[in-house]
Amino acid sequence: MSDTLTKLTYQTLQQGKSYFSLAHKTLSVRLMNIISTVHRQFKPIPNEVIRILEQKLNDLLEVDWQDAERGIYPKSLLFDNPWEDFFRYYPAEWLDLPQRWLRANQKKYQEFSTQIDTLDYPSYYVQNFHYQTDGYLSDLSANLYDLQVELLFGGSADVMRRRILAPLVLALHATSVHPRQIRILDVACGTGRTLKLIRSALPQASLYGTDLSPAYLRKANELLSQIPGELPQLLQANAEELPYLDNYFHAVTSVFLFHELPATVRQRVIEECFRVTKPGGIFILCDSIQMSDSPEMQPTMEFFDDTYHEPYYKHYTTDNLVERLEKAGFENIEMQVHFLSKYLIAHKPI
Repeated sequence: MSDTLTKLTYQTLQQGKSYFSLAHKTLSVRLMNIISTVHRQFKPIPNEVIRILEQKLNDLLEVDWQDAERGIYPKSLLFDNPWEDFFRYYPAEWLDLPQRWLRANQKKYQEFSTQIDTLDYPSYYVQNFHYQTDGYLSDLSANLYDLQVELLFGGSADVMRRRILAPLVLALHATSVHPRQIRILDVACGTGRTLKLIRSALPQASLYGTDLSPAYLRKANELLSQIPGELPQLLQANAEELPYLDNYFHAVTSVFLFHELPATVRQRVIEECFRVTKPGGIFILCDSIQMSDSPEMQPTMEFFDDTYHEPYYKHYTTDNLVERLEKAGFENIEMQVHFLSKYLIAHKPI
C-alpha cells in the first residue's frame, strides 16, 4: 500500500471513530433524558471552540502520522484498534449507562458493590470516577475503560498516548545503554494500553507496570500476554510508594493519572518517580490540558469535573506541574500540548 493510500486510510479510520463517538454521545444523552426523571443539562460547546478543536485534532493526527513516517513506531500501530473488545463490550457499555446516569443525578460517587473490597486503598481512590460502576475496582470497569475513554476523546485516546513515544524513543536511543538492558516503568498502567504502545516502539526493552487496581492489572496482563514472547512485569502498588530500588529505571512514564490525584499526592508521586529514575534518565508525564494551555476551553474544563466526577481535576487545571517537577529534582523540562493533552518531559540530572 502506498504511503498516500495508507495515510488516507488512517485519516478515514480516525474520522470514522470521531463521528461514531459523537453519535454515541448524542444518542446516549437523548435516550437517558427520555427514560430519566431528572434531565441533565449539558452546555453546548461554542462553534468557534469546535472549530479550534477540529484543527487541533487534525494537527494531532498529522503529528501521529509523521512520527510513524520517521520510524518512531511502525505504521501498523496507527491501525491497532481493540476491535474484539469493542464488539464484546460495547453492548455492556449501554447496559451500564443507566446506572452511571442515576449515580450522576443523585451525586453518588462512593458507591461500591458488596463484593468489592475497598479496604487498604487511599481514601482519594475509593471514588466512582466518571460515575462508573465500582470505580476502578471491578473487572467490568477494566473491560469498559478503554472503550469509554475512546468514546470520550472521539477515538483519539491512543493517538494522544502515542505522543509520549517520540521523546521516549529519542532519549533512550541517545544513550549508550544496550536496548535489551533498558528498563521502563509505566506508573498507573491501567489496562496496559500505554505499555503495549511502548513495546511496539521499543521491542527489546524490559517493561514494568504498576497500578492500584487488581482488576485493571488482570486486564493489562490479558492484553500484554497476547504479544508473542511477552512476560508482563506488573505489580499492584501505590504510586506514592513504588516498590523499586533507587535509580533503577532508564525511563518512567505516567499517562492520565495526575488529574485524579489530590495536590499533595501529586507531589509525592513525582518524588517517587524521581527516586526510581536513573541519573540521566527521563520522566514523561501525559495528562489533561490545563487552563494556561487552552484558555478557550475554560468553560468546558470547569464543567468537566462535575459532569464526570473528577474531584481533583479543578485544582489540577491550575496546578504548576513544572514547579512540582523541579521541586522533586528534575531539570531541563520540556512541555508539549497536543489536542486535549499536555506532556511534560523531564530529566534527572546525571
